[in-house]
Amino acid sequence: MKILLLDKNHPLITEQLLTKGFVLEEDFTSSYDEICHRIESYDGIIIRSRIPLDRNFLEKGKNLKFIARVGAGMENIDVAAAQQLGIQLINSPEGNRDSVAEHVVGMLLILMNRLFIASQEVKNGIWKREENRGDELLGKTVGLIGYGNMGKATAKRLSGFGCKVVFHDILPGLSDEFATQVTLEELKNTADIVSLHIPLTTETHYLIDEKFISEMKNDFYFINTARGKNVETRFLVEGLRSGKIKGACLDVLEYEKSSFEHLEAENDDLKFLLESEKTIVTPHIAGWTHQSKEKLAQVIVDKIVASFC
Repeated sequence: MKILLLDKNHPLITEQLLTKGFVLEEDFTSSYDEICHRIESYDGIIIRSRIPLDRNFLEKGKNLKFIARVGAGMENIDVAAAQQLGIQLINSPEGNRDSVAEHVVGMLLILMNRLFIASQEVKNGIWKREENRGDELLGKTVGLIGYGNMGKATAKRLSGFGCKVVFHDILPGLSDEFATQVTLEELKNTADIVSLHIPLTTETHYLIDEKFISEMKNDFYFINTARGKNVETRFLVEGLRSGKIKGACLDVLEYEKSSFEHLEAENDDLKFLLESEKTIVTPHIAGWTHQSKEKLAQVIVDKIVASFC
């Protein structure tokens, strides 16, 4: 089988697939149109996010048997078209679930205990104790929206902090030793912290909007390591300004480029998020550790080998 690699990934992908007899070609620079002209020559594609694989692209890939995404989200692929064309879709959420979970906990601890703010103040000769009094995780109810690989890994860690963890998911019967499944209404009635662990779909686009925020019973902390467009930013900012949202940990933003390489927009809402003491903002790196880079690649290789060798 002939496979085209469209993004740079851990070298183990190339090393291991070559030993299994696959023919590999790398192209990290050609444009969408350039690749479209020759995609019919390949049996498989391995990607991250550089190029959108829409229906036009997939129909030109007449010999494509699979698309493997080194990561979790599949929104850069026309999934319905791939399924209609008989193209197998492979992803690797198992590879970065631990890194995402640790990032969630890290951001929460920094935000709730004002660690970054207090450290910067002391480094600048400012010594404030009462103003930097923290808020403990112990005893908080954490509401996870989505309970796949990322949600489960996050619940496992937060349960160790003495949190009560509840979650809402579209699939039934997912409760385990770390978290209890509830309706979305019950989550809104009980959660002190809300964390997103969902893909970006038509149903989850702007899931966190004015209505969702207003229906939360408690003032709450908010975490998003999923996708930026799961959140309608203007209402997130309104919630932060009013105090309904006590603080936000954001690894993803509505204004990211689809390839996640940089921000595409500048506006007052983004300016507020970047300047506010109520926010921690990171550049889409929750699943981006040294360890996850290797694990993501290994999961992809294992799945390709299992299906096509």
